Amino acid sequence: MDYELEEDKMGMTVTSGSVKLKKDSQNLIGISIGGGAPLCPCLYVVQVFDNTPASKDCTLAAGDEIVGVNGKSLRGRTKVEVARAIQAVKGEVTIHYNKLHADPKLGKTLDIVLKKQKHRMVEHMSSSTADALGLSRAILCNDSLIKKLEELDRTSELYKGLMEHSKKLLRSFYDLSQTHKAFGDVFAVIGARETQPKASEAFMQFGEAHRNIEKYGIRMLKTVKPMLSDLNTYLNKAVPDTKLTIRKYADAKFEYLSYCLKVKELDDEEYAYAALGEPLYRVETGNYEYRLILRCRQDARQRFAKMRSDVLVKLELLDQKHVQDIVFQLQRFVSGMSNYHEDCHKQMKEADVFPIEVDLLRTTFNYDKANEFNDHEDEEEEEEEVEEKEPEPQGPAEGKMISID
Repeated sequence: MDYELEEDKMGMTVTSGSVKLKKDSQNLIGISIGGGAPLCPCLYVVQVFDNTPASKDCTLAAGDEIVGVNGKSLRGRTKVEVARAIQAVKGEVTIHYNKLHADPKLGKTLDIVLKKQKHRMVEHMSSSTADALGLSRAILCNDSLIKKLEELDRTSELYKGLMEHSKKLLRSFYDLSQTHKAFGDVFAVIGARETQPKASEAFMQFGEAHRNIEKYGIRMLKTVKPMLSDLNTYLNKAVPDTKLTIRKYADAKFEYLSYCLKVKELDDEEYAYAALGEPLYRVETGNYEYRLILRCRQDARQRFAKMRSDVLVKLELLDQKHVQDIVFQLQRFVSGMSNYHEDCHKQMKEADVFPIEVDLLRTTFNYDKANEFNDHEDEEEEEEEVEEKEPEPQGPAEGKMISID
């Protein structure tokens, strides 16, 4: 068939080649064909199906022109005749093609950008709302993966609250351990200054017990503190990275849906002109605009499939980490607190020194007005005053011994 109009390649280039494809068990190579007589001078690949000989070979792509089968030219044939010619060959078939070299940026027009925004708008709409607004909804709307963003936001809030409470708890626990240390220092000083051996030993033992409790507290803090680091890694790295991947996936999905919608619009336009018997310029000149959109749709679909796979993997890993991390951190916390309380209980059992008896008459806690410590001089003066006064007997050792319970 002769065509008066020259092919309008829209600045794109083509290169010729051939590829041998081994058919599958159903005698198919895995492509769909468009164009051909009587309307279009070119026969081209509309779609390459997944997991087929053509997709595994990766030579043919959407938009490529098919010019021959096993050395026979297909010029002027219909797409039905081409399909029969390919099916007639058994085993291995040789496809002669003109590879379309198209820049995907040429296909990303303002119309595609607007369609992406439209899909973003209707993503969370119900069918009735979209119909009332006159907006068509794609099959992939209300995607469960995109809804995961809301779930991740709730998980992030949970971890933020958990981290804040953990920080406050550990800070309070550190203050408590410092209080134990201060108690230990005070009792140690009292024990060092006490002249009575038994009382001194009791005070020293009680002070050492509090110092050990402080050490147990610091050890527990060192055990539990990495929990904050792990929670922070999950909250500020794992979750944001997954959310970013989901957003990229959503963008790839909206772009793929936009190209699908554009292909449908071009198909409808072509069918409308064919029904009226009117020629369509882009079809009569090789349908390169349509073939460009087919190539862009194929590329967008590959990106969409890859991003969907990445999102599924990351969500699975994140869920596993979430469950395992929570269990591990709680076990670490409970174990740390349990060991701390057991050690403290054991330490206080060993430091059971009460009651402590202290003879106030023999105590060395006597200070002058300048708060200076006096030892033997004050004792001698007190003994002289007691001898001079010669108090009346008031019962044996009354007022001399005090029991500290």
